[in-house]
Amino acid sequence: MSLDAYQRTRKITELPRSTEFRLVSQITAEMISARDAGLKGAGLMAALHRNREMWSTFASACAAPGNALPDTLRAGIISLALWADRFTSDVMANRESVDDLIDVNRMLLEGLAPEKMAA
Repeated sequence: MSLDAYQRTRKITELPRSTEFRLVSQITAEMISARDAGLKGAGLMAALHRNREMWSTFASACAAPGNALPDTLRAGIISLALWADRFTSDVMANRESVDDLIDVNRMLLEGLAPEKMAA
């Protein structure tokens, strides 16, 4: 089976929550790798940009009409996205460490973890 066929099949069968878990895992791993490589500030730009885009997408989805998540959860995700956007600027300016962004993503991963999906 070719890689393209596998990816198409995964898109058809993968639950949205599994896709979100995979995306957050990948982006968090990128930030950890960049941090562990000693990158700071603007050196983290690529990983930080992907993280910022992800959170922006989550916020947009939560603000969209017809989103079925509870209002409090949607509001919390939007708040986290706004915080991540502001905090990312501080990390790029070398005023803050990337560790807090990594920690927030890890907490999100705990909520999206596959074993929680069955519950």
